[in-house]
Amino acid sequence: MFSSNNYIDKVDSAFIFIVGISFLLLVIITALMIFFVFKYNAKKKIKAVNIEGNLKLEIVWTVIPVILVLLMFWYGWVGYADLSNPPEGAMEVSVIGQMWKWNFEYPNGIKTDTLYVPVNQPVKLNLTSVDVSHSFFVPAFRFKQDVLPNRNNTIWFEPEEIGKFDIACAEYCGLQHAYMYSKVVVMSQDDYKNWEQIELAKINNLLNK
Repeated sequence: MFSSNNYIDKVDSAFIFIVGISFLLLVIITALMIFFVFKYNAKKKIKAVNIEGNLKLEIVWTVIPVILVLLMFWYGWVGYADLSNPPEGAMEVSVIGQMWKWNFEYPNGIKTDTLYVPVNQPVKLNLTSVDVSHSFFVPAFRFKQDVLPNRNNTIWFEPEEIGKFDIACAEYCGLQHAYMYSKVVVMSQDDYKNWEQIELAKINNLLNK
């Protein structure tokens, strides 16, 4: 079963892999630069020779980058495939992006500006915007999805830890873009049921007035 923690591990592993490869290439390139600076120092009067071609070298510097890029793609694809296939029975919440706030609507009629979810429960988010392009980003869970007008995108996760986690907009959407923040509040199953009953009671009271 895919979960937020599993996805975090995959994303972190991908970053570590990319940073590791980048660092290794930096070391190799820097070492070669230093080597050639000393080898072909003008004081040694070594005459440079133009190399017309080297088939083996060209194959090596083509094949190795292709393999590295394919590995990076594979890391990204594994995570994307997981996030794109919510399990049956996942709790659904509609996420509406609006300059400059997030709105959350539950199937039972509850509407909030904070995302409340129970722990260890798959949650499918249906994302749309009423104005401009936004991007739903939860740094702690390492996922981000575009929130676009006239288009429905989805993403899902299964939180395994109780707590509060930041939600940000990762797509510039106007003057107050930097203040477009909210929270994911992950609650125990019992606390979530109690919260849900309180919110439903509030709705009923408003309807009965």
